Amino acid sequence: MTAALAEKGAAAPVPADPPAPPAAPRRRGRERAFDDVPRWQIYLPLALYLLFTLVPFYWMLLFALRPAGSTSLVPWPVTFEHFDKVWNERSFGVFFQNSMLVGVATLVATTVVALAGGYALARFDFRIKNAFMLALLCSQFIPGALMLVPLFEIFRNLQMINSLGSVVLAETVFQLPLSIILISGFIKNVPVSLEEAAWVDGCSRFRAFRAVVLPLLRPGLIAVGSFAFVHSWNHFLFALMFLSEQDKQTIPVGLNTLIGADSADLGALAAGGVIAAVPVVIVFAFIQKWLITGFSAGAVKG
Repeated sequence: MTAALAEKGAAAPVPADPPAPPAAPRRRGRERAFDDVPRWQIYLPLALYLLFTLVPFYWMLLFALRPAGSTSLVPWPVTFEHFDKVWNERSFGVFFQNSMLVGVATLVATTVVALAGGYALARFDFRIKNAFMLALLCSQFIPGALMLVPLFEIFRNLQMINSLGSVVLAETVFQLPLSIILISGFIKNVPVSLEEAAWVDGCSRFRAFRAVVLPLLRPGLIAVGSFAFVHSWNHFLFALMFLSEQDKQTIPVGLNTLIGADSADLGALAAGGVIAAVPVVIVFAFIQKWLITGFSAGAVKG
């Protein structure tokens, strides 16, 4: 028995099998289905959609850059006579300045008021909070044209007719409901514990908001401000209704003056459309990163 134990102890230990590699995570059905789709079935619809979107812009550039009376499908020789005509003869320089003033003022007013209202809805509880939120949502179903006559009477009594301030005020009021709801959602994603830590350190509520919450709201503020600017830049009804003097009109109203009762100057109209589109394209080209970040407003975790 002793010899058997000695022989058993002298035997070399059997090496253990190496651990099996971790199994690859199983992909969901949608991901597997997407990988099985040929690339041309993805890129072809995207190319068709891009073509459908860009053709009107090319047509507008074609009429704006080719000489009057030309039927060429290529803007050659290139001419800028239409731009010179609308900018100098049709006062588009003044229209552009007025639209820029209205857009920037609406952006600032909408952002500031929506920031205060959104913070109140996100951080405070009061009796009519749900009813107030419901009223904000329901106000989005009211078309702006329905409010033209009441607003005109209000601005006439306030002696604000033919003033850019009336357009700014009307645009701000109609932009505020959606802007307040969006800002409130952004603020709710910022943990209250961050503000409480600042209060413990001796900060007031306003100082804690400015130092802690406001920097985290930058994407949301850019998203809200950009929509306010673009909407006020393109809006036609308010400027047409409240502004009658030519030196107070904006670009959408100026474009309308290029269309006559029986005919339209297509070259000048296309050049005016290019002038109207350039600022919006530049704005979205610079803020697209912040805009996408603003819509994915769940990046802050508690």
